[in-house]
Amino acid sequence: MTGPDWPALRATVAGEVLTADDPAYDDARQPAIANFHDLRPQAVVRCATQADVVETLGFAERFDVALRPRSGGHCFAGRSSTEGIVADVSPMSSVADAGGVATVGAGSRLGPLYDSLAAHGVTIPAGCGSTVGIAGLALGGGLGVLGRVYGLTSDRLVGAAAVLADGRLIRCDAEREADLYWALRGAGGGRFGIVTSLDFATVPAPEMTTFHLTWRPADAVAVADAWQEWAPDAPDAIAASLLIRAEGDPTDPVTVNVFGATMGNTSDAAELLDELVVRTGADAATTDTRESPYPEGKRWLAERFPGEDGDLRLHSKSEFFERRLPDEAIARLVDGLVDGRQPGETRLLDFSPWGGAYARTRPEATAFAHRDARFLLKHDVAVRPEQVAAARQWLRSSWAAAHPWSTGGVYPNFPDPELDEWDVAYFGENLDRLRRIKTAYDPDGRFG
Repeated sequence: MTGPDWPALRATVAGEVLTADDPAYDDARQPAIANFHDLRPQAVVRCATQADVVETLGFAERFDVALRPRSGGHCFAGRSSTEGIVADVSPMSSVADAGGVATVGAGSRLGPLYDSLAAHGVTIPAGCGSTVGIAGLALGGGLGVLGRVYGLTSDRLVGAAAVLADGRLIRCDAEREADLYWALRGAGGGRFGIVTSLDFATVPAPEMTTFHLTWRPADAVAVADAWQEWAPDAPDAIAASLLIRAEGDPTDPVTVNVFGATMGNTSDAAELLDELVVRTGADAATTDTRESPYPEGKRWLAERFPGEDGDLRLHSKSEFFERRLPDEAIARLVDGLVDGRQPGETRLLDFSPWGGAYARTRPEATAFAHRDARFLLKHDVAVRPEQVAAARQWLRSSWAAAHPWSTGGVYPNFPDPELDEWDVAYFGENLDRLRRIKTAYDPDGRFG
């Protein structure tokens, strides 16, 4: 067979078909995560319509070329890029709100999406990263500062449109193609088809108080111990993450941060946060709170701990926990942040509270299985390319220090290529049903 006929594809799609000889190719080919910037797809197809997705999928099959869908390109495992064809749905970014349901193009990014919905006085519960794609986030779960009030982003999904492996266009919801709809809420990222639009039940856009508290490095264990008991059981209106971070010069101590948001004013926030401070037995070193509308609050949170820029390589491992980590385990984790850290390397323990509305949906009600956890712990490291081997050694060691107390479950939106039984870790007891749905909708495994 001769190589792919790119002029033929260009003639049949409304969007752009970018190959290596196009000036815009280099910008288009790179996903957001620098780990995978060296991948060179044969083409990036910027799909402007659902018909473009159908044509691109058929073209890839005809010329036997691998295809990967991309919305935001933030997949930590590199699954939004390939050496074949990237079907980039970012041009499909329209947002329409009607009757409490927002219909959102699969290429929408969170920042513009929040701004569009705010004009109608509504929003959806989701993350803070403004460039993160809504499709990947929602199809894998989706946590955020409103999650303990309203649940996962996928819990607000009331319908979706997708292109199946055989090119069929399909809509799914609780009444139509209900099995696919069930699977997309927590296990849908590129596994059953290419989602082109999503329908979300919106919620009122709240006034919120964002906050950032810090403690002295010596208080890290006490703060982590208190946080584990307080944050998952706090009122649903507050979502407070704990970040213990080591960065800068290798001799610099860790920073201890609790940050997040609560629905309500600064007085409400102060009352809730005072309880945490009392539990730690140590006064906070700094406290910063501010009231703002929801979009501005999300931007403020994103700016506090922005994603790493440039050529740094990001690696992570995570697990859910139903019980607290003992003090000795926390101490090992905190000590490990500092021990052997390389110049320029950033290490992070990121604790996210669960509970609230996350837990009020039964594990079998959607594909997202991790409903009974109290918190999620992610171990993160960002390094230069030549430092990756040593950094990953720390990552494995840090994960192993906490693993004995974990559920063994892993958040699907934090994929870990090193997992031995990744399918069990991501989907738990929902796995058998997902396998049956996979066979029904993608029998030849075109989507992996």
